Amino acid sequence: MLVSFDEVLSLADKGGFAIPAFNVYNMETVMGIIAAAEEKRAPVILQFYSRLAANEEGYYLSPIILAAAAKATVPVCFHLDHGAGDKEVMHAIRYGATGIMIDASTKPLEENITITKKIVDLCAYNSIQVEGEIGHIGSAANEDNLTASTTVDEAVTFARGSGVRALAIMVGTAHGHYKKAPKLDITRIEEIHAALPEVSLVLHGGSGVPDDQIQAAVKAGIRKINFGTDVCYSFLDKVFETSRSLIAVDLFMKDAIKSVKAFAESKIDLLMADGKAD
Repeated sequence: MLVSFDEVLSLADKGGFAIPAFNVYNMETVMGIIAAAEEKRAPVILQFYSRLAANEEGYYLSPIILAAAAKATVPVCFHLDHGAGDKEVMHAIRYGATGIMIDASTKPLEENITITKKIVDLCAYNSIQVEGEIGHIGSAANEDNLTASTTVDEAVTFARGSGVRALAIMVGTAHGHYKKAPKLDITRIEEIHAALPEVSLVLHGGSGVPDDQIQAAVKAGIRKINFGTDVCYSFLDKVFETSRSLIAVDLFMKDAIKSVKAFAESKIDLLMADGKAD
């Protein structure tokens, strides 16, 4: 069932677990993740990158996400990831997104607040809740900001000034494939969670973070964790393994769907989201 961003976050807030947010790229990644969510009876977020919202890929992918959510018997939120601006946000809303993330984290704090609040106010007309980001979460390949953390004061100032429902914080992760395992600032997560109990905290760059640190982050107060890079790996690695003698595309993709499903199930279990849909 298609639900709002607020609905899935409220489940996580009340249950003390994290919602897995999987970036999807095609019909097969959607199918694998929904199959995992059904198997595990878990609420999930299906999200796509801002670049897809800005071009025709989003136009074709959105109906697949909406159809999968409508058919599902578990809560599914359709979310825009790293919205770059008004254009991408409006496209995502028109495509049927039930959650929006706006990323102005490269801007100075006050400008970030102003941009994010504008999107919060815009989305309020459609009863859509917004995720913002404070402290730029950079590239894992470049080892950007792996030792920096959002301060409690920054998080409180941003959250209360912008009115976001969820907040992605910088606590030692980055986007992409890590050269070495990151070390999360679990204490800072606890401090921000204590200062902002009404805001759901988000961890970006979940792919490649050791399981024990993911579990510690959830226990400390993280309520949404993004997985993008590892969705790609789980899909593409299996595609590359499949014999090219199998030329029927639908049959060719079956093992890749199963691989995505297995990956998603492992993250659902890790985030303690299994069984939380009922």
